[in-house]
Amino acid sequence: MHIFSAAQTASLLPFPELVDTLQDVLQDYAAGQIQCPERMVLDTADAGGHLLCMPSVASDIMATKLITLFHGNRTLPVIQGQVTCCDARDGAFLFTLDGPETTGRRTAAMSMLAIRLLHRTTPRHVLIIGTGTQARGHINALRVLHPEASIHVRGRNPAAVATLCATLDPTGHHVRPEAPGDAEAVDVVITTTSSHDIIYDAAPRASRLVIGVGAYRPEMIEIGPNLVLNSQLFVDDPIGAPSEAGDLIQAGVDWQTVHPLATSIHTPPPPDMPVLFKSVGCAAWDLAACRLARRLAESVD
Repeated sequence: MHIFSAAQTASLLPFPELVDTLQDVLQDYAAGQIQCPERMVLDTADAGGHLLCMPSVASDIMATKLITLFHGNRTLPVIQGQVTCCDARDGAFLFTLDGPETTGRRTAAMSMLAIRLLHRTTPRHVLIIGTGTQARGHINALRVLHPEASIHVRGRNPAAVATLCATLDPTGHHVRPEAPGDAEAVDVVITTTSSHDIIYDAAPRASRLVIGVGAYRPEMIEIGPNLVLNSQLFVDDPIGAPSEAGDLIQAGVDWQTVHPLATSIHTPPPPDMPVLFKSVGCAAWDLAACRLARRLAESVD
């Protein structure tokens, strides 16, 4: 069994191909062709850590992600883990991908798929809220798939915002700290934080797609209820969202009105209504990454 490093994992998951693979897997999952239970989360007794286990099974492969999450880590990464891929026909262990790299890339790719399916036009001005790993991953994905878009970054710590922008785009031509007046021109907003307080509550606008990536637990929230309740709502995983999508849970949404993203492939939302996409993630998206990595690795061999 081959164990791929983070750099090797990234090379096996290029964003254009990953977005296409995710769209195919999104349809397979909606059709019941992939088994993907809710993630199992176990908390440590005294270290404030979490162990997450996420298995999924399709007709060709099986994927299991095992991740540890320790926000108090200082010398070790906060998130550590791996995604193991097995053959679904004989159970053979095939390879292991780096867990954090896989999670970051498939999460950003899912947001890019939401832009494709829900926004329907090339974004011109994107606001990223947050300065962490997910913010960085989304900026990298945007620069690959939408290189002409202007990316504005907002965060609580101006120094962290400046550092992130300078690191990813030293020229400042495409990635820069948000300036007064930028918010008015934004046509896509992506929130990427672990906030427990509302950080985005602008008035809903039909021409603006809002994507919520953080707030992955019921007690967390990024997007205010006014925007949530006055938007057409889509989620990546209709099974996990009712127990994990903090923004939607705290807004008290009627889950019968929340649409799986898969439905937008053939039935896009009406252009005259604000749209909010909430991404909570699930093991099927890790399986999509494994399916692509297997195909690309075999093509090299």
